[in-house]
Amino acid sequence: MNGSPSSLLPALSPAASLARRVSRARPRLTPPRPRIDEPRIEAAVREILIAVGEDPDREGLVDTPSRVARAYRELFSGLHEDAGAHLARQFEHSSDDDDVVVLREIEFSSTCEHHLQPFLGRAHLAYLPAPGRVTGLSKLARTVDVFARRPQLQERMTTQIADALVEHLGARGVAVVIEGEHLCMRSRGARKQGAVMVTTALRGIYKEDLALRREVLALLRGGTP
Repeated sequence: MNGSPSSLLPALSPAASLARRVSRARPRLTPPRPRIDEPRIEAAVREILIAVGEDPDREGLVDTPSRVARAYRELFSGLHEDAGAHLARQFEHSSDDDDVVVLREIEFSSTCEHHLQPFLGRAHLAYLPAPGRVTGLSKLARTVDVFARRPQLQERMTTQIADALVEHLGARGVAVVIEGEHLCMRSRGARKQGAVMVTTALRGIYKEDLALRREVLALLRGGTP
């Protein structure tokens, strides 16, 4: 028989031919990197220990790289969370137009992005709901955690929380006050004990109306308006 080897093969159906062309054209996808690359953290921590003059293989440090990697997975989990997923849980609620929701003394732990040192404190939130809609109090606390559990600046964290409440709740007014104690200021540098940083963010009616701003800030500080 004459003819090339390809001529001896059975002809592909149009569907099979299309599938083969699509398969050839499809780019090869590399496996996605893990959200928190623990092996890479472990290797980096080991290098840090060597760089400061320690022996990463001695008894007290041999498991430290893996411990730090697991800790970072928890401490920076907010990088891979969406506050909107928490605040999407809303309930119908009949209230007067000026009924404000206040949640104070929300403990948080975050990490200063400048020195990767902890800063700890409390967040106080208030929002004037959109007509007929509120969210659960636990969702407000979880929203704080979403923005706290990442390399962070307290100033940015304050504005991010306020903006999230406006964006996802449609709140007509938002006030956020955060009090934080920064260990990078206590353990190094200035080494000042007991210094507390206070940041605020105001949105909507609480930014525009001076009387309402004073009222809501007094509530957040634990006083009476």
